[in-house]
Amino acid sequence: MTREQEQVHVATLTTPQRESWADRRERRRALRTLQARAAAPHTPGDAPSRAPTRNATTRYLPRSGEPGPAALRSPVGLRVPRHQDTSATWGSAYPFLADAGPDAGGVFVGQMLPSGSSFVYDPWELYARGHITAPNVLIAGILGVGKSALAKSLYLRSLAFGRRVYVPCDPKGEHSVVAEAVGGRAIALGPGMSARLNPLDEGYRPASVPDDVWAGQVQTRRRTLLGALAETVLDRPLSPVEHTAIDVALAAADRVAGGAPVLPQVVDHLLAPHRDDDPDGRLVEDGRSVAHAVRRLVAGDLSGMFDGPSTVRFDPSLPMLSLDLSRVGESSTAMSVLMTCSSAWMEAALSDPDGGQRWVVYDEAWRLMSQPALLRRMDAQWRLARYYGIANLFVVHKLSDLDNVGDSGSAARAIATSLLALAETRIIYRQETDQLGATAAALGLTATERARLPMLGLGQALWRIRERAVLVQHQLHDVEARLYDSTQRMRAKT
Repeated sequence: MTREQEQVHVATLTTPQRESWADRRERRRALRTLQARAAAPHTPGDAPSRAPTRNATTRYLPRSGEPGPAALRSPVGLRVPRHQDTSATWGSAYPFLADAGPDAGGVFVGQMLPSGSSFVYDPWELYARGHITAPNVLIAGILGVGKSALAKSLYLRSLAFGRRVYVPCDPKGEHSVVAEAVGGRAIALGPGMSARLNPLDEGYRPASVPDDVWAGQVQTRRRTLLGALAETVLDRPLSPVEHTAIDVALAAADRVAGGAPVLPQVVDHLLAPHRDDDPDGRLVEDGRSVAHAVRRLVAGDLSGMFDGPSTVRFDPSLPMLSLDLSRVGESSTAMSVLMTCSSAWMEAALSDPDGGQRWVVYDEAWRLMSQPALLRRMDAQWRLARYYGIANLFVVHKLSDLDNVGDSGSAARAIATSLLALAETRIIYRQETDQLGATAAALGLTATERARLPMLGLGQALWRIRERAVLVQHQLHDVEARLYDSTQRMRAKT
């Protein structure tokens, strides 16, 4: 510990509330009465006294404590001389103030508030040492407290350790500037944009997957994607006959395309199935609703983004890849469709167990949780995080967002709640007072930890790593502060 890091600890002693004269007189009178009864001779004929028998030598302290020097208090503040010592001595003398932090290496995050010592974090290091069993991370806090800045610092500083970063959904475009600054790529999707993705592409193929296995995986992923798109637009689960219509149309489009089919071909086969595929003409009626739902991506308000061959390529060797969806607007359905397509496009690289250690960042995660299909996809990735070597970073405003997913007792609510259980690192920034109860109950916080949440300042957070709690002040370099700044428009002069 350097001289600049040494702290002066001053303990201020307060004076207890003095006992009033009337209370003191009453206490002494009761004591004399008890002493007199104890000293009086007792005969067998005496009636039993209803007063409780007590030891005459027993003394009871007043509620406000013992007055005088015995209280070990002083009406003036106690002044302790300035003192300094090594970190080892501080750790033993003040164990509740000087915490050594997690016993693992990692990237520098900031300083622990009580002790001022450095705090480092790395989910892969903690998992390797047995401190955690799930590498997923949850960040929660109100607007403007530094959630996004912390998320960017965690994955940006991890690049030096060989990790890569995927952002499958960036609703505000905050991660695009970071991706370009580190030599990655930000793909902007939206109406009128030049980039186009074919969600039915084969995607990135791991080198260890055989041809027959890869063909089955691609077909399953395409079938799952089309079903998820239809469910998102229709806002309901698909019936068995509608799933059959999707399977038949996808197989027919695959035969015609001779390679990667595109969505217009699938829509054509849904609206007009081949006679050999639908001899009795019932399949066209069963799949009509699904056909018009998928058609929205071809000829509706989402046309031009997913209705042709891809103009961009997924490069898993880049240090960072972000899908910028900030041009979509506030249409929840359009955003959900875009997130479904972009997540499927990136899923092949995520499922490669030889892809190395990667961060997968879900910013504004409440948008994803509102769609059952996306929620199921997230749940699968979180459960397989250890197998794939990925750490999912989940950013929300408040934990009560999980209670807004689906109806009470529904499968969607259960999946959303399970995401919290699959994240053993919970980083809680300042919470509003009306959210303290739900936050404390969901995370099992103590009364002291709960009381600290409304008083946390900018960049200060309570880190819960399994059962261990640490208060940390996040620190930014000047370059990072300029790179992460998302409030320039608020400070711009008119």
